[in-house]
Amino acid sequence: MKKFLLPLHPEKRIIKLIKERNMAMHTWFECKIRYEKMMENGIAKKVTEPYLVDALSFTEAEKRFIEEMTPYISGEFTVSDIKRANYSELFPSDEDAADRWFKCKVVFITIDEKSAAEKKTATHILVQAADLRDAVKKLDEGMKGTMADYQIAAVSETPIMDIYPYGESEE
Repeated sequence: MKKFLLPLHPEKRIIKLIKERNMAMHTWFECKIRYEKMMENGIAKKVTEPYLVDALSFTEAEKRFIEEMTPYISGEFTVSDIKRANYSELFPSDEDAADRWFKCKVVFITIDEKSAAEKKTATHILVQAADLRDAVKKLDEGMKGTMADYQIAAVSETPIMDIYPYGESEE
């Protein structure tokens, strides 16, 4: 039996694309590690640092995180927290100066032609940049070619130290 698809309204088509795009995205987990770090003045200090790991489950996130961190930390460490991170997309940078991660709240705007009501759909994007201005610039560059109108609602620096996407250590 054939299924006939009715054409979608332009606004509904954009919202559908946003939802499909988000479903095809990674599942990010924010993992925190607690360990003794040697400070610049030579004193050892207990610190907690957050990292972002791409994984399918909490168990896999913890396993991958421990595998990634073990070569860099001598001594004991504990994974103190793991939680889902709601990022729809990441815009990494190869620049040496871009050493910080910024959480950007982007609002996609669509208008319903029948009711003339404006609908806003918020999403969070993580951008690697040197500073706030650079983050906004890199966000705009990453959003080029986006069909829907959008507004940047907020940009804030995160404490995230690094990210571990799939495909880097699995090969």
